[in-house]
Amino acid sequence: MRRTGYVYDPRYLLHDPGAWHPERPDRLKAIHRALESGDLLELVVRLNPDPAPLAWVERLHDPDYIKRFQAACDKGGQIFMVQDCGICKESYQIALLAVGGVLLAVDAVMDGRVDNAFCAVRPPGHHAERNRAMGFCFFNNVALGAVYALEHFGLERVAIIDWDVHHGNGTQHLFEEDPRVFYVSLHEDPQHCYPGTGYRREEGKGAGQGFTLNLPLPPHSDDSDYLTALKQEVLPRLQAFAPQFVFISAGFDAHTNDPLAHMNVSREGYREMGQLLLDLAQETAGGRLVTVLEGGYNLEVLEECVEDHVRLLMGIPYDHF
Repeated sequence: MRRTGYVYDPRYLLHDPGAWHPERPDRLKAIHRALESGDLLELVVRLNPDPAPLAWVERLHDPDYIKRFQAACDKGGQIFMVQDCGICKESYQIALLAVGGVLLAVDAVMDGRVDNAFCAVRPPGHHAERNRAMGFCFFNNVALGAVYALEHFGLERVAIIDWDVHHGNGTQHLFEEDPRVFYVSLHEDPQHCYPGTGYRREEGKGAGQGFTLNLPLPPHSDDSDYLTALKQEVLPRLQAFAPQFVFISAGFDAHTNDPLAHMNVSREGYREMGQLLLDLAQETAGGRLVTVLEGGYNLEVLEECVEDHVRLLMGIPYDHF
């Protein structure tokens, strides 16, 4: 059995974007409850995060933007920048804690405490731009984890595979000129789905040209469509790139029962996608893999898919499910 780290902190529940908001604390409660009822909490390696140092957050986010976010929370604001980015007094500190959770997971994998890790963090991150909050996101957790792996540990190549149903515009833009990061996104066609970016023609810029791979999929795409895209396009490109560390930006909102999009991925489909990426990490990165929670708004789907994913990371066979 592999040693799998689990980043979770009850303080993540303190970020309250508003009673109407789909990105609610109950998402993490559901995940934690599923791991507890599945007797997994005693098997994972619990990783207890601290807020990320500002110096690392400023590596990708504009310092003035960070200060404006902090000030908005300190003043008791309820919205930051855009209507869907609801906040409360605690949101700034909890966003730092989310980043800190991912940095801790990278530390734990790199120093050998764990083989891989799942980060049950919120608020999510992949829509956050350098100086702009978007789509429930404030700091780009997975992007900061990637730059930390590169610059704190001296790695040369990392991959981020984003299977959230929404394109990770923030992650793409933060790295589109950086050939050290291969960013892959499988998402619903931007003509039909937020945030309207992630067309096939977006392949990176300058030195990063060719290190962004967008695979927009039509509405109602299913397991077969996702797995075909992974096997035929993603894996050959990533095997050639040979990442030394693999990150998954794991939204579970392409599931057929998720309320925020129009895709038809099943629980089994997520298992198979996870297995393919775990195999890639074992092939090129010595198994170093960190999964970071993004979207997913049906609580039952989150319970099932995250429990499956954690079992997969640990190496508990499917017939034990």
